[in-house]
Amino acid sequence: MAKKTPLETDLTRLQKKVSEKRAGAETAKNDAKMRALHKRLKRAQRKKRRLAMRKKHAMGKKAAAPKTETTGA
Repeated sequence: MAKKTPLETDLTRLQKKVSEKRAGAETAKNDAKMRALHKRLKRAQRKKRRLAMRKKHAMGKKAAAPKTETTGA
């Protein structure tokens, strides 16, 4: 079984590839490889957001406890 790469490194790697392709191509709309890279990037970003929300919900009220506001009365 292959090792899984961390999500952060995948995101940065994909972002770099997409930005390089955008800089090098005049018409990026019709490029199939560009579309595939962009879709992979968006999929990885959605995965990261889902994971963050899942962790936040799993924390319950513990996540809200450190962020207490002080009123200056």
